[in-house]
Amino acid sequence: MPTALISHPDFLLHDTGSFHPERPDRMTSVLAHLGVSAEIPAGTRQAGLLCLSPAPADDARIKAVHDASYVDAVVDWCGKGYRNLPTGDTTISSATDTVARLAAGAAMRAVDAVLTGEADRAFCVARPPGHHAESDRGMGFCIYNNVAVAARYAQSRFGVERVAVLDWDVHHGNGTQEIFEEDPSVYYLSVHQSPLYPFTGAAQEKGTGEGTGYTMNVPISAGSGDEVFVEVLRGTILPAMKAYRPDLFILSAGFDAHMDDPLSGTLVTDAGFRTMSRLVLDFAEDACGGRLVSVLEGGYDLEALGRCVADHVGMMNA
Repeated sequence: MPTALISHPDFLLHDTGSFHPERPDRMTSVLAHLGVSAEIPAGTRQAGLLCLSPAPADDARIKAVHDASYVDAVVDWCGKGYRNLPTGDTTISSATDTVARLAAGAAMRAVDAVLTGEADRAFCVARPPGHHAESDRGMGFCIYNNVAVAARYAQSRFGVERVAVLDWDVHHGNGTQEIFEEDPSVYYLSVHQSPLYPFTGAAQEKGTGEGTGYTMNVPISAGSGDEVFVEVLRGTILPAMKAYRPDLFILSAGFDAHMDDPLSGTLVTDAGFRTMSRLVLDFAEDACGGRLVSVLEGGYDLEALGRCVADHVGMMNA
């Protein structure tokens, strides 16, 4: 089966301004490196990929992981023309609520594709990213938490019992951790630079209540490169995931640990990301029948982001 690519031209409508790190050019660069048109006809093949189009996540799916009062407020803020979220450092526009729902819907569409057998694996070229969005606030360029919506959707729609969410974005995914920190049915694992925004994700943060032991944080220092990231995956994170025996594997695929990225101090190369991709693909094949949903998070050097996503998706589709 082919790898599914989930995207939509409306992701370009989330207006953050020409010079914002999380700008529409990110998506344009990724699609260009993939050899795929921004106007993607659903159900067609481009560059060997099965191109699928998402629908916006509805209130019930968004509110399964976010407080209703926050979701309703986002609708109101966008309708009133706010340019920043009052809850955090995030630029918004009149289209942002609709586009953010579409991003969450893209992650849901990827789950559909993988769990129905429509595709073996799926990658979402979606924006805005999601892993900083907590249950009651958006922040860090994120409005709604795309991977969290996808995980809950997989559980409620398909009866998935255990979801593993690996986050290799250079910034800790505080939102995903907060949403699931009391829940043993979702294991959140993160490797990230520390100290760095959002200044969470210490090694001693391991979940709370019934979720104790189902959060893993591996903070690493600035200047860390391929060897450190690969060893953390191979020696620490993937063995823990293997012991968990997930039914579905979701990857928060940020590429801002790259040495050229302006928002980080780590030194991962293109080759390092290829090795990391190989490790997670092999894990998914061995541990959960290849069921991998990969969702774009950060990555702010346009060329490095485009190259690394093209490598990642090419390996998924090999």
